[in-house]
Amino acid sequence: MALSGKIEEHFLFQADGSETLGSPFTARLCRLLPGLLDEDTETGRRVAAWPGKPRNDALALRLAGALHALVLSGTDPALAAAYPPNRVTDEALREALAAAIARHDARLAQGLDSPPQTNEIARAAMLLPGFLAIGRETGMPLAIREIGSSAGLNLLFDRFHYRYGEACWGDEASPVKLTVETRGKAPPLGGFLDIASRKGSDVAPIDVTNVEERLRLKSYVWPDQTARLERLEAALALAGETPFSLKKADAADFIAAELAAKDAAAVFVLFHSIMWQYLPYEKRRHIETLLDEAGNAPGSAPLAWLRMEPVSGDTGFARLRLTLWPGGETRDLARCDFHGRWIEWLGG
Repeated sequence: MALSGKIEEHFLFQADGSETLGSPFTARLCRLLPGLLDEDTETGRRVAAWPGKPRNDALALRLAGALHALVLSGTDPALAAAYPPNRVTDEALREALAAAIARHDARLAQGLDSPPQTNEIARAAMLLPGFLAIGRETGMPLAIREIGSSAGLNLLFDRFHYRYGEACWGDEASPVKLTVETRGKAPPLGGFLDIASRKGSDVAPIDVTNVEERLRLKSYVWPDQTARLERLEAALALAGETPFSLKKADAADFIAAELAAKDAAAVFVLFHSIMWQYLPYEKRRHIETLLDEAGNAPGSAPLAWLRMEPVSGDTGFARLRLTLWPGGETRDLARCDFHGRWIEWLGG
């Protein structure tokens, strides 16, 4: 075995997860790669001696993304010939991967430095019903603020077109079209929605005007999930048309600064999706305190916290939760697929 049991176990765990989430090709990669990594390459040495927790650091997906970047950039035609939409045997894929690791060892090793950022566009379909609920209940424009924004593409959620079963919302001419399986009751899509301002933050934001940054973002989309890649390409095009602000900042610092400058004529809306678990506990508690103090301050305009995140004890889905101030009542609005494929509405 080329790698330690812990590292190989992580790759196999990621293979099972990728299979479950609809990427059999990524599953194949993650099962083949442990047998190709050894002390003979810098990439192999770095993977074998990984200093952190492989699963928390998404080590397998870092390497998968670095390999995909070689394909998307046209750097390695031989590797591209073994990638979707082409179909090859495991032996042919193994040979192509081994050759690519040998040819591009330094570049792949460097690719391990970057944690995956997918900026999953489909999660906007999970968040939209929550934004609509805030608009309906407050009747005010929304000043949306996102943490863990990646490239900030979900700040453009109101520019997308959505279909939930027979119900639709948004501009039919939008290049970003999201179709969602509705389980049980469909989410209500009526009501007032006006976006007053759009701002996001990330500790490592992606600049969508930079060609290399766009490539890195696309490289983390699994190669056999062409619909996801097409959505991303379409959202990147919209990003050039809709002004928004994206800052490199600590989440708590960003929220504190934005709360201090919030506009009384709009609802301050903090939102995020599948990132809360990566913040240290103390940082999460600090953010909660900031929101509660601002939301309950005398004379404060309405303030909302919308999030799509896993909840302890649940298995296989995230929850769409809304906390609305003044008062700070928290409601579960929906159960959601992590990648935005289905929603089960729970709210009124």
